[in-house]
Amino acid sequence: MRKFDPETFGPLLGGTARAWRIKLDQRLKPMGLSQAKWRTLIHLSRAPEPLTQSQIAERTGIEEPTLVSLLHRLEKEGWVVRKNSARDRRCKTVHLQPRTERVITRINATALKLRRELIKDIPTRDMEVCMRVLNHVRERIDRAPVTNGDGGRHK
Repeated sequence: MRKFDPETFGPLLGGTARAWRIKLDQRLKPMGLSQAKWRTLIHLSRAPEPLTQSQIAERTGIEEPTLVSLLHRLEKEGWVVRKNSARDRRCKTVHLQPRTERVITRINATALKLRRELIKDIPTRDMEVCMRVLNHVRERIDRAPVTNGDGGRHK
């Protein structure tokens, strides 16, 4: 095992997440779902209530104009329906259609199978350490103040 180099942490973390999504995307392609579509459907299915378009954009990292056209396609294909928000008439909420439940079940089953394949030979102790470290880093990210590149804080 190589000596720890902190400079490789970010690229390794990002590259691993990207490679994982690409592998899952390859397995979901036969279902006719692009990565943007399945990721959006998963975020919608995991939310306790319908999300607004801007909430979906924030969670998926998709720019709002791009998301609007994606949601239009998902709506046209019968996966979702957009409705005026009961709380704010200026925005729309996105609701999963009943037929989406079966595809969400298949996406989750495919993701679970891939996850099991990828981590099956990794000792439980190593996975526990990995999860603890990732959670710790995530908590620090969530608590870190927003700054610009020269160290100044944004409000």
